[in-house]
Amino acid sequence: MDRREVLKLLALSSALPAMPAELYSALRAVHNEPAKPLLKTLNPHADATVTAMAELIIPQTDTPGAKAARVNEFIDLILTEWYSDEDRARFLAGLANVDERTRLLFGKDFIEATPEQQAGILEILGEEMAREADALIAGVPGYRGSRPEPDNNFYLMFRDLTLTGYFTSEVGAVQQLHEEIIPGRYDGCTPLTPSAQEKAS
Repeated sequence: MDRREVLKLLALSSALPAMPAELYSALRAVHNEPAKPLLKTLNPHADATVTAMAELIIPQTDTPGAKAARVNEFIDLILTEWYSDEDRARFLAGLANVDERTRLLFGKDFIEATPEQQAGILEILGEEMAREADALIAGVPGYRGSRPEPDNNFYLMFRDLTLTGYFTSEVGAVQQLHEEIIPGRYDGCTPLTPSAQEKAS
């Protein structure tokens, strides 16, 4: 599948259960690409910020979280090899803005903030995203569809990349979604047991 086509489908398929099988397969293949010795788009500070934010969205509980699924590496690969220059710049600007917001409120970068402070920043970003969506609805009289996704919203972009990276990883697919990578045995035309035959007669 062409990478541009994948990104187009991804933009239309943020709901993972509705993701087309071809798109899901293509994104699963991203996880199987050879490990890169160095991240190509995210510098160490940006990578640490992405890792911390993603882990807040999908924390480790009784199953591994976003960090264990190496969602940061997935995001770096998508940014490097799949995103346009414009979208990549928008993502990096949004990431830098996360630090600006955290410094304004707490006097330190996001990765230096406490978990509670970090969660507060993500809550603010989520509330802003919701307000943008509500504004779109307000602009359409009689709107009855599902809540729209605001264009050019960094947090929406980050959240969708995190969820997609996690649930298309082996960790997310097997341990969270319980996807059966290798289907169980299928026995076709299995003869009935004697007791079943008696019940059927």
